[in-house]
Amino acid sequence: MKKIIALLLATLMLVSFAACGNTDDSASQTGSQDTGSVSGEATTVGQTLLNEFKANNSGTTQEIAERLMGHQLIQFMGGAMPIEEGLLSGFDNTEIKGFKEGTMFAPMMSSIAFVGYIFELEEGADVEAFKTTLKDSANLRWNICVEAEELIVENEGNKVFFLMCPKSFEQPEADGGVGDMGLGTEDMIPAEDGITLE
Repeated sequence: MKKIIALLLATLMLVSFAACGNTDDSASQTGSQDTGSVSGEATTVGQTLLNEFKANNSGTTQEIAERLMGHQLIQFMGGAMPIEEGLLSGFDNTEIKGFKEGTMFAPMMSSIAFVGYIFELEEGADVEAFKTTLKDSANLRWNICVEAEELIVENEGNKVFFLMCPKSFEQPEADGGVGDMGLGTEDMIPAEDGITLE
């Protein structure tokens, strides 16, 4: 039993190192000037979901967010939940205010650098000022272990789409290694020689 617990702890540590060790300083911010498309097809996660939002933004913010989370591109378990004005995930210590309705959509696992919002502003509100606040306050590294590669803030009328996410959900394969740490199976602790708990 002790050997099984030791193996589980070693595996947990390995997964933790893999999640926190993946940093990329080449994160980019994408705005309305970047369509991110080639021949009309979206090339990134953010642009694909933005195109979906632009094509179908009728209904409440909750309905829109749920449609986005149901997109075939989303490969993780996630959900959408209503939000109120104040401190929101992804914006550090800046309170986000000035919307009448809002919904957050995100994965249930916090190790994925993905957080999105659909905001609905009052008729006649300054949408551009609200978008600027979102862009200026967003932190691509709000999640301790991972960093988003895209920041997209767009609107259709008084509905605002906000998303920080990876450009792709595809994981590059290391050369026969485990995760991106370059560890091979020979680096794993064998069960019989593993850590013993006394």
